[in-house]
Amino acid sequence: MEQKISEVAGSFKAELNNVKDETGLEAIRIKYFSRNGLFSKLFEDFKNLPKDQKPKYGKLLNKTKAEAQKEFDLLKNKINSRKKQSQKFVDLSLPGRKKTVGSQHLISQTIKKISSVFKGLGFSVYTGPEIESDENNFEALNFPPDHPARDMQDTFFINDNFLLRTHTSPVQIRLMRETNPPIRAIIPGKVYRNEAISAKSYCLFHQIEGLYVDTNVTFAELKSTLVYFAKNIYGNDVKYRFRSSFFPFTEPSAEVDVWWQPPGKEGKWLEILGCGMVDPNVLQNVGIDPEKYTGYAFGMGVERIAMLKYGLSDIRILFDNDKRFLTQF
Repeated sequence: MEQKISEVAGSFKAELNNVKDETGLEAIRIKYFSRNGLFSKLFEDFKNLPKDQKPKYGKLLNKTKAEAQKEFDLLKNKINSRKKQSQKFVDLSLPGRKKTVGSQHLISQTIKKISSVFKGLGFSVYTGPEIESDENNFEALNFPPDHPARDMQDTFFINDNFLLRTHTSPVQIRLMRETNPPIRAIIPGKVYRNEAISAKSYCLFHQIEGLYVDTNVTFAELKSTLVYFAKNIYGNDVKYRFRSSFFPFTEPSAEVDVWWQPPGKEGKWLEILGCGMVDPNVLQNVGIDPEKYTGYAFGMGVERIAMLKYGLSDIRILFDNDKRFLTQF
């Protein structure tokens, strides 16, 4: 029995001297002090000794284990102390670590830029729900029942009465019903169209619409406002044009194009927004007297504005969340 105790004590000291970290310390604890450890096995063997030998070897075994436990605890405290010191240590000679911070998505940056232009002209910013009623999305905006935009190919219908809004114009309806003129507002937000995804179209995109309703509002004011906007976004030398168009909720209506000249390629006119004078039927639908008030409205796709401004050829890259692309902006 004395030889077994001596062998365990010797191997314990030898292994303890080679321990450098908490992992090695835990291995020692399991091997020697756990329920199935070597000291526990010695106590099992001790039970089988004759009674006359138990006092002698019991005292030796308890002393050996106590000394081993003391040495183990001393090393444990030393390792823990060393760990705390290393955590507090700061090497001032090391170069500084660059802090990585996030940035706004290109779409958010474009919305912010567009909004700042119109806020500078006195427009307030309003938002509304993305799930809308058929009444607000179509009927109040003078869409006849057989208008193609009501077809399932264009619109995500939830049921017969509600849908994912196809433009932010429903917020204009809500605003005109809740607020008395004068009204001067822009409405940014997501819109949804049931369209095939391609380089130029997506089922989800962002729109910013504008509305101004007051007495004696003219098309000339609308034109000067949009020219000011185009110059702020694309520069003072931007080439632009207004073309006659048709929208159910404005009359007369127009589309605004800018000249796009990509490097090394042939230039062409590209549409950036639609606009027009608010149709008297729309004003009547929301309880505003069309004999007293007039107004203009406009709407633009944020992705289209961003693509033209930054020379992007594929709308899908704005939704891919590719860090290599996003970090460029």
